Amino acid sequence: MSRIGKNPITIPSGVEVKLNGNVVSVKGSKGTLTQEIDSCVTLIIEDNIITFNRESDAPNHRAKHGLYRALVDNMITGVSQGYKKEMEVIGVGYRATATGQTLELSLGYSHAIILEVPSEIKVSAETLKGKAPVVTLESHDKQLVGQVAAKIRSLRKPEPYKGKGIKFVGEIIRRKAGKAAGKK
Repeated sequence: MSRIGKNPITIPSGVEVKLNGNVVSVKGSKGTLTQEIDSCVTLIIEDNIITFNRESDAPNHRAKHGLYRALVDNMITGVSQGYKKEMEVIGVGYRATATGQTLELSLGYSHAIILEVPSEIKVSAETLKGKAPVVTLESHDKQLVGQVAAKIRSLRKPEPYKGKGIKFVGEIIRRKAGKAAGKK
């Protein structure tokens, strides 16, 4: 059996999990999420414990067994605790400001980049004196937070020579040495 797929999930208090056909809906204090599950994987809810079974040992079924278990576990964690991503905007003159669901980034291009963030995500930008601006994304949907964070990072990826760009807090950028001095 799949190592991930065979692990049961315990439902925390305050979280409600419903199975309607092959659609799982999870409701908690932070919001509601739904996920469609493939017919080769069956979901059983008993006494606040969710277990997953698959119909055969085919490689495709084994892969989906662990996939759907991980997706449902992420949904339960999201509606109970939520997910948070923090990103640093590093560079001279690079700025980030958030107003409502709009994120405005000044990244050294000839124009400012204005990004509309989905309504499920709470976005904030904080600038402290002497430190790089930090953009924070918070939501109950892990996939959506990751997708929006990847989109923001792709606007100016960190480069290895000066380290300028948008990076995740705690991410280590491998630095390269510049050109060697001229030959004598």
